[in-house]
Amino acid sequence: MSEMGDRIVALAQSWIGTPYRHQGAKKGVGCDCIGLIRGIWRELYGEEPQAVPPYAPDWAERSGEDRLLAAARRLFGQSLVLDEAQPGDLLLFRWRPDCAAKHAGILAAPTHFIHAYEQATVTRSALVPSWRRRIAAVHRFPTARTD
Repeated sequence: MSEMGDRIVALAQSWIGTPYRHQGAKKGVGCDCIGLIRGIWRELYGEEPQAVPPYAPDWAERSGEDRLLAAARRLFGQSLVLDEAQPGDLLLFRWRPDCAAKHAGILAAPTHFIHAYEQATVTRSALVPSWRRRIAAVHRFPTARTD
């Protein structure tokens, strides 16, 4: 694991136990999966690259676009193949192959990831086959802030 990957995993672990709150992005107070990634970004680079407008819980289904994947490509660069994933990488998930990516987490180890779990907290979960087959993209955090 790289030094950057170590740092990202440590940051993600520091969010464990934060309650799930739709649109939240504050450690210890509340966050959703996007808020977890936003919070880690702030801790790494000092501020978020752009304001996130309000979004409904069903934002991915309603838009007809793969906005989460598009934002990840814009901010993190091209996706990596799953075999190249390292701890500290961003994982995006889609529930079905014909749906937009709707969930995000941080790879913590080859078999675990950290994510904000709806109606629960930020938690470390096993990357079991049912999660693994839903991975839509893997992205590495940039070594320096990009906009």
